[in-house]
Amino acid sequence: MTAALRGSDAAAPGAAATSGSISASCAPISAIAKAGARPRGIYALGDGPSGRLRVTHLRDMKRRGQRISAVTCYDATFARLVDTAGIEIVLVGDSLGNVIQGHDTTLPVTVDHIVYHCAAVARGLPRAHLIADMPFMSYRNADLALQNAGRMLAEGQAHAVKLEGGAEMAPTVGALVAAGIPVMGHIGLTPQSVHAMGGHRIQGRGRAARERLLDDAHALQDAGAYAIVLEGIPAALAQEITDLLEIPTIGIGAGAGCDGQILVLYDLLGLNPEFQPKFVKKFAKLGEEVVQALATFRSETQSGAFPSAAHSYSDPSAATEAAGTHG
Repeated sequence: MTAALRGSDAAAPGAAATSGSISASCAPISAIAKAGARPRGIYALGDGPSGRLRVTHLRDMKRRGQRISAVTCYDATFARLVDTAGIEIVLVGDSLGNVIQGHDTTLPVTVDHIVYHCAAVARGLPRAHLIADMPFMSYRNADLALQNAGRMLAEGQAHAVKLEGGAEMAPTVGALVAAGIPVMGHIGLTPQSVHAMGGHRIQGRGRAARERLLDDAHALQDAGAYAIVLEGIPAALAQEITDLLEIPTIGIGAGAGCDGQILVLYDLLGLNPEFQPKFVKKFAKLGEEVVQALATFRSETQSGAFPSAAHSYSDPSAATEAAGTHG
């Protein structure tokens, strides 16, 4: 989903990566605990009977004016880290087609791919709200949407699904909600429509486009969607939609006026140093750190410095046997 803007506007002058490694910019778990914040995930007990963030909690956050943080995730290891950081929403996005599979678009991603990665993330995510992205053509009618969304909740252990489209998708959203499947909508720049849109283009510019997105947002809310992603639209329009809706809006490339923000995990961690679109802020430079770590490993392997005795096993019985032989 959130890979749509990956090919859009160039970086803004102020959008350069933040300096320092993640170890310098992010406090360790122990420091978080000392500061009074509750570490999440496998490191702490959850809130409430189950510790799980639900749809109702997200609605309450909007009513209280609390901003919602969301990221994409595709595996259990990162899921544990994301949950420990206290992120509220985790999306197993079809952006995995870009950052995991190496495709130029999200279109090759299948339901099987989403189910597999969602189940992996679920095993490392005891607290955050988990959403499964519905891939291209997996919800072209209500019956197909019900079948595939059901798999994502039953097999992928997701708590909700996300689908792209506006008023035209309202009947499908309604059918899913009626079946007990929570739905997050997604309007604006919708990557599964990349060819119909003529590329990754900012949406909602001009009066007619603005009115269309306002209608789409209301239609999805009326159909029962519990939240909506606003992607690649003018900040003022995103603010207007957010103010008009009762359900939370989650922005990406939509300004600071949304109820929450989402980024592709690999983007915000700076795992691709060359990738810097306008809407992404890199909160770490892990790409550079990974390359340096691998280069150091190679160097120490070739020099013989690794493995040292500290990383090698010994046989205590050999020393005992040797002592007995000489005794």
